[in-house]
Amino acid sequence: MSAEILSVTELNRRARQALERALPLLWVTGEISNFVRAASGHLYFTLKDEAAQVRCAMFRSRANLVPWQIVNGQQVEVQALVSVYEARGDFQLNVEAMRRGGLGRLYEVFAKLRAKLEGEGLFAAERKRALPVFPRALGIVTSLQAAALRDIVAACRRRAPHLPLIIFPTPVQGDGAAEQIAQAINAASTTGCCDVLLVARGGGSIEDLWPFNEEVVTRAIAACAIPVISGVGHETDTTIADFVADHRAATPTAAAELATTGWFAAMSELDQLRNELQRHLRRQIEARMQRVDTLSRRLLHPRQRLERIAMANAYLRMRLDAAMRGKLTHHAGNLATMQLRLQRQRPNVALAHSTLAASAQRFVQALHASLGQPRHRLDNAADALKLLDPNATLARGYCIVRDTEGKLVIDSGKLRPGDEVALQFASGDADAQIIRTR
Repeated sequence: MSAEILSVTELNRRARQALERALPLLWVTGEISNFVRAASGHLYFTLKDEAAQVRCAMFRSRANLVPWQIVNGQQVEVQALVSVYEARGDFQLNVEAMRRGGLGRLYEVFAKLRAKLEGEGLFAAERKRALPVFPRALGIVTSLQAAALRDIVAACRRRAPHLPLIIFPTPVQGDGAAEQIAQAINAASTTGCCDVLLVARGGGSIEDLWPFNEEVVTRAIAACAIPVISGVGHETDTTIADFVADHRAATPTAAAELATTGWFAAMSELDQLRNELQRHLRRQIEARMQRVDTLSRRLLHPRQRLERIAMANAYLRMRLDAAMRGKLTHHAGNLATMQLRLQRQRPNVALAHSTLAASAQRFVQALHASLGQPRHRLDNAADALKLLDPNATLARGYCIVRDTEGKLVIDSGKLRPGDEVALQFASGDADAQIIRTR
C-alpha cells in the first residue's frame, strides 16, 4: 500500500492544527523589530531575543487595545497562539494581547507579597483604625512637585480651611523612593504632630506606582501610630499600600475629602444653624416692628388727647341741653293739661292763679337747682382741662426741657455740664447748654 501523498496546502494546514493543539495560548517575551503597521490596521513585527526570533501578527481589533505607541526596540510580553501562515508556510505567533516587558515579573512579586502580608493579618478588618472626626492636623506624605499635593491642599482649603497641613516631602517614584517614603511615614508617626496621615500620589503605570508595593512601605504603614489613608493613583489603580492602610481612597482628592469629613459636616451644620438663626431673628425683628407700629398708632400727643376730651365734653353738653329741653317741654305740656282741667272744673281763678304762680315759682327754682349742679360740674371739668393744657402752663412762664433725643428732662441729676438741651416756651423754642446743675 502506497504512503499518503499530501498537497502543500494540506501539509501546512495539518502543521498549523498540530501546533495550535500542542501549544495553547501562552505568554512570550522579547524585543520588537521589523515593526510594520499595515493600511488595514494590522501589525506585523518580529519578536527576538539574543539567540532566536519569530514572526508575529496582531490584528487591528487587538492592536487597538494597546494603550501606548509601539516602536522597534521595545521589550514586550505578548499573549499569543502559535500557528502557521498556510499561504507561505511561515511559522508565526498570532498575538492576542501585549504588555510592556517585565510586568509579568512585577505581578508575580505583587501577588507573593500580598499573600505574605495577608497571611500575617495586616489586611484584617479588625486592625483597621477609625479616623478621628475632628483631626487637629493632617500629615501628607508625597512629593512637593506632585499634582496630588495641589489637589489635596485645594480640597482641604475648600472643606476645612482652618486645618493645619504638615507635609513630609519624599520622592514617590524611581530608585530608592520606597525607602524614602517609609522614612517619611516613620517621621510622621514619631513626631506626633498630626492625627491622620495621607500617603498619596497621582496616577501612573505599574512601574511608577511600584514603590507603594514595596514591603518596606507597607511595613511602615502597618507600624504607623496614627490612622493612615492611602490615596495612590486613580480609582482603577490598586497597590499593597491600599490593603494595609486603615482606609483607602480612590484618588488623592478623595483621600483629603475622607480625612475632612467631620469638619466639612460640622461646617455645613453650622451654616444651616446660622441660616435658621438669621430667619428666627428676622421673624422676631419683624414681630417687634409690628408691635412698635401698633403702639405708635395708639400713642397720642397730649394736645390730641385734650381735643378728644373737649369733643366728648361738647357732646355731653349737647345731650344735657337736649335732655333739659325735653323735660321743660314735658312739664309745659303737663301744665297746659292741668290748666285745661282746671278750666273745665271752673276752679277759683284767683286762687288757682295764685297757686299756679307759686307752683311755677317753685318749679323754676327747682329747675334752676337741678340744672345748676351739672352745669357746675361741667364748669369744673372745663377748668380742669384748662389746667392740663401745656400751653396754659407755658403761658405762666414755664418751659419744657428736652434732651438731644427729644425726651423730657424732669430730673437735673440726669444732666451734665456741657449737655445740650432744647427749651419750648409758650411762643417759640430755643437751644441751650447746661453750665451747672443743682
